[in-house]
Amino acid sequence: MSFFKFLKEKMYLIVTFFILYGILLLMFFAFKLSSSCIVAITFLLFIFLFSIIFIEYFRKRSFYTNLLDHIHTLDQAYLVLEMIDKPTFLEGMILYQALYDINKSMNENVKLLQLQMNDFKEYIEMWIHEIKIPIASLFLTVHNHKDKFDKKILEQLKRIEIDVEQVLYYVRCENAEKDYLISKVSLNCIIRDIALKNQDLLLENQIDFIVDEIHTYIYTDSKWLEFILNQIINNSVKYKRDFIDSYIKIMIKETLDQTIIIIEDNGIGIPLYDISKVFEKSFTGYNGRIKTKSTGMGLFICKNLCEKLGHKIRIESEQEKYTRVYITIAKNRFYDVIT
Repeated sequence: MSFFKFLKEKMYLIVTFFILYGILLLMFFAFKLSSSCIVAITFLLFIFLFSIIFIEYFRKRSFYTNLLDHIHTLDQAYLVLEMIDKPTFLEGMILYQALYDINKSMNENVKLLQLQMNDFKEYIEMWIHEIKIPIASLFLTVHNHKDKFDKKILEQLKRIEIDVEQVLYYVRCENAEKDYLISKVSLNCIIRDIALKNQDLLLENQIDFIVDEIHTYIYTDSKWLEFILNQIINNSVKYKRDFIDSYIKIMIKETLDQTIIIIEDNGIGIPLYDISKVFEKSFTGYNGRIKTKSTGMGLFICKNLCEKLGHKIRIESEQEKYTRVYITIAKNRFYDVIT
């Protein structure tokens, strides 16, 4: 709080004081007061003026400086009232009460919006579970009558299933910690389930699915990790190169403290200038514009879920050569001791 700005704001008081002081001087001279008496009264009046200005300035500066400092340093600025003392001067008390009322109103509105959002998410989850039933029925019908249906119908059904599942995980990813359970699971079983789930898609696109011999156990939530790996494999299928022998290969690299899952494909690759942005929400990049329609949500959801699970995910790629996705999972010996 600048002292000169404060003086400028109090200029009306200073001007009024000097006008009254000028009138008093005229009265002093009219009543023929002695010079020493006029000097003494003048001294007291100016002491009174400066005392009021300085006392008010330092009192207000302390409050407003404290208020602004906390607003700038707090991550959630609306909690500032919890960090400052209630002021003792009238303007500050009015401001404090106004901020309190505004904060209360905001909290009530935020609470209402949260309830509405939770209701919407619950409805979406319920709708997704309901829509899965007719999708499963359609899959069964197509598989039982393959001679009557075109392969493209099965392909489109698969796309619908993937998109519906993606919506479900996106709705849940903000509160993933309420839904997952970390346990010791077989990585081989997870990869086998993914292979079975995507066998039609891989055969349809003539992609070899290569898996190293894996006898590794990891600490994760099998359902979440399966979704993450499934998204990566579907991306590999989506961005495969034409007229070559395409493959998707899953490898494991283990260190003393980590298990690293490597998913490699020989697809069209990712441009270097897009690598740093592939995990951003709704980012489609160069490939998403030229190869196929893309939402840019799959890897964004994968990144969020990995962070919730305590895993790390990164991508390296070279155009027209390869793409490798690394998922790093920490080993937890403490869990072994407890269990």
